Amino acid sequence: MSIILTPEQERFIQAKLQTGKYRNAQELLEIAFRLLDKYEHADTEWINSVRTKIDAAITTSEQTPPIDGKTLVNQILEHFQQVREAQE
Repeated sequence: MSIILTPEQERFIQAKLQTGKYRNAQELLEIAFRLLDKYEHADTEWINSVRTKIDAAITTSEQTPPIDGKTLVNQILEHFQQVREAQE
């Protein structure tokens, strides 16, 4: 396989090699691929976590009677008032 790098990518690799931290471009690519794999794995875990939370919220909402907007706002305001009074 051959890979064509942009001039910016070549400069980036050369700059990293000049630090002496890496032995060669192959080592840099191995690290980059490992990080990409971790990033994609973390992204997949996050998506699955969000889906699980959404499913739980849907299940809860299906088991909870609906509430009108005015009642909801009043409950929120009452909660804030209770918190404020507890802090005083």
